[in-house]
Amino acid sequence: MVAGVMGLGAVAASSAKGTTIDEARQVETAVPVAVQRVTIPTTGIRDEAAMVLVGTALIGLAAALRRAA
Repeated sequence: MVAGVMGLGAVAASSAKGTTIDEARQVETAVPVAVQRVTIPTTGIRDEAAMVLVGTALIGLAAALRRAA
């Protein structure tokens, strides 16, 4: 029922403008959009995650050296 009322409203709106339904249904051509491609590293781990792991290992190594000295 709601869809029928909306359909009648669309017909009434298009006829109020002086256009026909066929003129209102014209499809505009699609405009190409630039999309950035994101590649997945071959190692399976992101650069940020690798940097966090290396930083954590260096902090652990520094803590071990400090305790040993």
